[in-house]
Amino acid sequence: MLLDLPTVPLIQDRLDMTTKPQRTAIYDRMPKRLIPLLILLLLAAPAAAQPLADVIRQAEALEPLETLIVARDGEILVEEGFRGHATTAPTNVKSVSKTIISALVGIAIDRGLLEGPNQKVAPLLRDKLPADPDPRLHGITIGNLLSMQAGLQRTSGPNYGRWVASHDWVRAALDQPFVGEPGGGMLYSTGNSHLLSAILTRVGRRSTLALAHDWLAPLAEFAIADWMRDPQGIYFGGNQMAMTPRALLAFGELYRNGGQAGGRQVLSPGWIETSWQPRTQSVFHDDLYGYGWFLTRMGGHAVAYAWGYGGQMVYVVPGLGLTVVMTSAADRPSARSGHRDDLHALMRSIVAAVQETT
Repeated sequence: MLLDLPTVPLIQDRLDMTTKPQRTAIYDRMPKRLIPLLILLLLAAPAAAQPLADVIRQAEALEPLETLIVARDGEILVEEGFRGHATTAPTNVKSVSKTIISALVGIAIDRGLLEGPNQKVAPLLRDKLPADPDPRLHGITIGNLLSMQAGLQRTSGPNYGRWVASHDWVRAALDQPFVGEPGGGMLYSTGNSHLLSAILTRVGRRSTLALAHDWLAPLAEFAIADWMRDPQGIYFGGNQMAMTPRALLAFGELYRNGGQAGGRQVLSPGWIETSWQPRTQSVFHDDLYGYGWFLTRMGGHAVAYAWGYGGQMVYVVPGLGLTVVMTSAADRPSARSGHRDDLHALMRSIVAAVQETT
C-alpha cells in the first residue's frame, strides 16, 4: 500500500492534533511496513503546518464554537465541525443577516432601484408613517439605517420582545420615539435593518428572499435555507436567518474578491469601499461600524466582520486574502459571556498563523 502525496499533509495535520495515547493507537493499527515512511514524514513535515494545527486546537477548546472555516485566496485551509456540527448544515446566523441586507441594498443602488445612501426613507414608506410624525423622521436616510444612526429608540435589546409582538413591525419601528438625531451616535437596532428589507421588497417588487437568491445566485454554495417573516410577510431584515457556514464563506468571498463571483460583477467595488468606511462606533465595545460591517484591525491588518448573536462571524482580511467563518451556539449571548472576545482572539491567532506561513 502506497500513500499518495496529497495524503501526506492530511496525515501530518491529524497527528499534530492528536494526544499521545491517540497517536499510540494510530501507530498500533498501522501496518509495520509503513512506520519507517511515517517517521520520515514526521521529520520532513514543514513547520508551516503547526501554526494552523494550533489554531484548530484553540478553536476546539471553545465550547460554544460549532464550526470553523479558514480560506486564503479562495483555498480552504481549515474546515472543521466541532461536537457533531457540520459546515454544510444550516444554522441561525442571527445579525449576520444585517450584513446581507447591506449587500442587497448596494445591489439595489447599483441597479438603479434606489438612489443611494442619502435617499430619504419616509417617501419610500409613506403609508407606514405615524399619523403625526416627528419632523426628524423625514430626515432619516438609507445610509442612516445601514449605519445604525437613525436616532430612533432601539428595537433590539430590552425593547426587542415588545417590538416583534406588534402587529406591524415596519409601522412600529417608524413609531419609535427619537432618542438621538439622524446621523448621530450609533443606536444598534434590528428595526433599522427590517425597514431596509421592507424598502427592498417595495422597490424590487419581490420578496427580499427572492431578491437575495436572484442577485446572489452567482455565488457558489450561497443559499438561505430559512428566514422568518413579519406579520405582513416581509422577511426579517436583521435576524432569524438560516445559512450554512459554507454559504457564509461564499458571501465573505464576494467581498474579498471585490464584488465578483462566478465570472460576474455581482456587487460594485465602490459599494464595498463605502460599506467599509467607518461611520460610527459602538457604545458596547471599541470597534467601528460602517454599512452593516464592524471594522477593526488585527495583526496590523484592516479587518471587516459581520457579527451575529451567539458568535456567528464572517471575517474578511483583504490584505491577507483571508476569509474566515465561525458559527456558534445561537441560544446564548457572545458579548457579555466573553465568547466574542474568545473568537476575536482565535481570529488574531489565525492572522498570525497565516502571516507565519507566508
